[in-house]
Amino acid sequence: MFVDTAKVFVQAGRGGDGAVSFRHEIYVDKGGPDGGDGGRGGDVIFVATENLNTLVDFRYKPELKAEPGQAGAKRDRHGKSGKALYVKVPIGTVVRRGDELIGDFTQDGQELIVARGGDGGFGNAHFKSSVRQTPRIAEKGEPGETFEAELELKLLADVGLVGFPNAGKSTFLSVVSNARPDIADYAFTTLSPNLGVADVDDGSLLIADIPGLIEGASEGKGLGDAFLRHVERTAVLLHLVDAYSEDVAEAYQTIRRELETYSPELVDRPEVIALTKVEGLDEDIIQMQIDALRQVAPNREVYAISSAAHQNLKEVLRELRRRVEEARQKEAEEAPVDEADGLPVISLSSEQVQRAWHISQLPDREDGTKVFRVKGHKIEKFARRTRFDTFEGLNRLRDIMKKMGIAHALSRAGAEGNSVIRIGEDELTLVEQQ
Repeated sequence: MFVDTAKVFVQAGRGGDGAVSFRHEIYVDKGGPDGGDGGRGGDVIFVATENLNTLVDFRYKPELKAEPGQAGAKRDRHGKSGKALYVKVPIGTVVRRGDELIGDFTQDGQELIVARGGDGGFGNAHFKSSVRQTPRIAEKGEPGETFEAELELKLLADVGLVGFPNAGKSTFLSVVSNARPDIADYAFTTLSPNLGVADVDDGSLLIADIPGLIEGASEGKGLGDAFLRHVERTAVLLHLVDAYSEDVAEAYQTIRRELETYSPELVDRPEVIALTKVEGLDEDIIQMQIDALRQVAPNREVYAISSAAHQNLKEVLRELRRRVEEARQKEAEEAPVDEADGLPVISLSSEQVQRAWHISQLPDREDGTKVFRVKGHKIEKFARRTRFDTFEGLNRLRDIMKKMGIAHALSRAGAEGNSVIRIGEDELTLVEQQ
């Protein structure tokens, strides 16, 4: 079953909690802190593979969860990090988080960190110093990134076959390639895209058969709008027009309008036109149909072909290969140069800039207590790792706020000792309350 869209719940592993522990050994007086750090949570990593061409697996497995990190233990033992979850996706898959594009898979073996696991919390051994010899502070592990990912598959092919239903696209693909699509003498025989590899002289072309378009396809009529996305990735379009159409020029222009409505960029895509099913037709009729197409497409190559009789197929394939090579060369010249080695690895948590904190005042509570919200990548990270149920954890967070200048800025904004400070999902007061 061909599936080209899916939604999956992605959850990276939570980091393990740090431990609070002190050495208790015979003959060792006042043993120091020895609580170990928690392990890091596992990442969720997508890997592109050429061995898949559908997203159907995600329909049956809508949740992807990586392994959490283990908690730290006494004797400075660090928790074990959670295993990363590797998930295979077809080449051409686009991953989004809402309106945000996370990644686009275009090469076999490309890896993408879709959700990063949470860092493990520090154990109390991490906080010992000459002035703090018995720290009772330990951090919580950070939660892993969790969200609903939207997956969309856009087939990567050299050539995309477009045209009205029953224009001969599937027959053409079955003759020139190793593909075996369903073929019948009625419209909408093809209900999902098909891929085939056509050998051309000493090279080959990857050809995608897009289910038949009709007028209004870009607005959701017929099957077209469900599969037009697959045309976007093709380097060259082969527009097939049935020679038995009452008006071949209008048939051609109708599909062109639908492509333009869906994506204006498709209008400038290199294109070859093929008049299909010409076996048995008189040369005069074939020439008349070709002339009609050239009137509305004066700058396009027009071929008269017959898949059943293998007429002019080699000539069309050679022209397509030439156009594809030109298009790929142009793409390579226009592509930005990437100085980094290897393939890009993108992560939701790797912010372009770790933004500084900022403060906003929220509505007062009914008892008149002032409420403030503090936002910022660094301070929110500290808050997520703080044990808000411990005196030591809260005081450490207050010390961090002082060092970062947040406490002073809150005071200048009107915050008092009992004012509520909200950071992320947690709250604390500006000073310790008795």
